[in-house]
Amino acid sequence: MATGGSMAGGNKLTKWILAGLVLGIVVGTTLNYTVEDTTEVVSGLGLVTTTFLRLIKMIIGPLVFATLAVGIAKMGDLSVVGRIGLKSMAWFMGASLVSLSVGLVMVNLLQPGVNLGIELPDPGASSGIAASALSLQEFVAHLVPSSIADAMARNEILQIVVFSVFFGVACAGVGEKAKVLVDALEGLSYVMLKVTMLVMWAAPFAVFAAVAAAIAKSGLGVLAVYGKFMGEFYLGIAVLWVLLFLAATAVLGKRSIALFKAVREPTLLAFATA
Repeated sequence: MATGGSMAGGNKLTKWILAGLVLGIVVGTTLNYTVEDTTEVVSGLGLVTTTFLRLIKMIIGPLVFATLAVGIAKMGDLSVVGRIGLKSMAWFMGASLVSLSVGLVMVNLLQPGVNLGIELPDPGASSGIAASALSLQEFVAHLVPSSIADAMARNEILQIVVFSVFFGVACAGVGEKAKVLVDALEGLSYVMLKVTMLVMWAAPFAVFAAVAAAIAKSGLGVLAVYGKFMGEFYLGIAVLWVLLFLAATAVLGKRSIALFKAVREPTLLAFATA
């Protein structure tokens, strides 16, 4: 029943997000035609979008830590943890490689952004971003947090994952003595999932504000300009998912269907809010 209710809630949220998108188009177009200077309006709408993005960042650290640590601790057998960890890492690296390859092929075939008519900045202009070559030593050192509190504060996901793995393995190694702590973390994971859904109910307002601000500033023509670009992007995503599904089917067989059904709701939610 809980799963069915959650699925229904996710579908309802997706509909509200689409409604926010349509309303944003209408309001943005109206503002563009009726308001001479939309600077203040766009700034106010941008505040809504910024607030939503900060809410999203707020939940990432605790959610990743609680769910990952509990998942590892619940396995109990450290040998099982090691096998699953290696398989997960192999899938992650393989999926990343396929994703990058698809991106390279698609961008060369479709050439997104060509003839969009966007004025490019001066090649010598400073972006304000400090760029430097990242060595292997620096990358490896960056994986390990100097403080979990600091990693949480800066939303350093890789560092949070590394700490969560060590924490979960330690809880599994301690066994019954860590049961109270693992139960508390499991409760935290459920709470954070609930917080996530509460935050996601603000998504329709964020989508409305973002679309309305863009159209109010640039006009309705911005939809046509970027429509082709987004269509090509979604085509690339579809190709990637087909390849991943085929790979999962080759490894899991018929179980891959159940897997993709399980991730359908969060995938649709991520797609709608992206």
